[in-house]
Amino acid sequence: MNNCIIFIDGAYLSLVSKFLGKGKPLKFDIKKFAENLAEKENLFCKEIFYYNCPPFQGTPPTEEQTKRKAGYDKFISKLKKAGINVREGRCQMINNEYTQKGVDVLLSIDLVRKSNNTKNFILVACDTDFVPAINDIRKKDKVKVILYYFRNRDPKFSMSDHILSVCDKKVKLRKEDFEKVSF
Repeated sequence: MNNCIIFIDGAYLSLVSKFLGKGKPLKFDIKKFAENLAEKENLFCKEIFYYNCPPFQGTPPTEEQTKRKAGYDKFISKLKKAGINVREGRCQMINNEYTQKGVDVLLSIDLVRKSNNTKNFILVACDTDFVPAINDIRKKDKVKVILYYFRNRDPKFSMSDHILSVCDKKVKLRKEDFEKVSF
């Protein structure tokens, strides 16, 4: 069985989970979720990368911000204890909206860095920012990229076909993918 590395855009996975849970996040084991995706592709999950950013903290942070950060820290600690590589960007407030910064760049860097020692990647994401890195690793290192994504009529899940066109295989995430590894 061939090895694979799994790259998960945490904010995207959370959005999909909340949608499939009808507004409430599904409770599932992220490590088992990733391993299950690999198994579906007849691959062995060698490594998992999870990308996100800590919640915004004002100066000084509000009580709600402090509570949200404590919950985030507990969650990230569990991921790290499970052996998942956690890569964090930062959260910035722009025009009264929270925005992630640096997360897509970190994921793209890791796609390129890891392409020389594993030839199968599973990507759980939807952002076209990854297209240049995917094109590079497929051409230069002959990496096979399998994209797991979610799409429906909800505008939150609109995505460009561009990322779909550059991946070797595309698989739509289903609620069953989460339920198999729920707790």
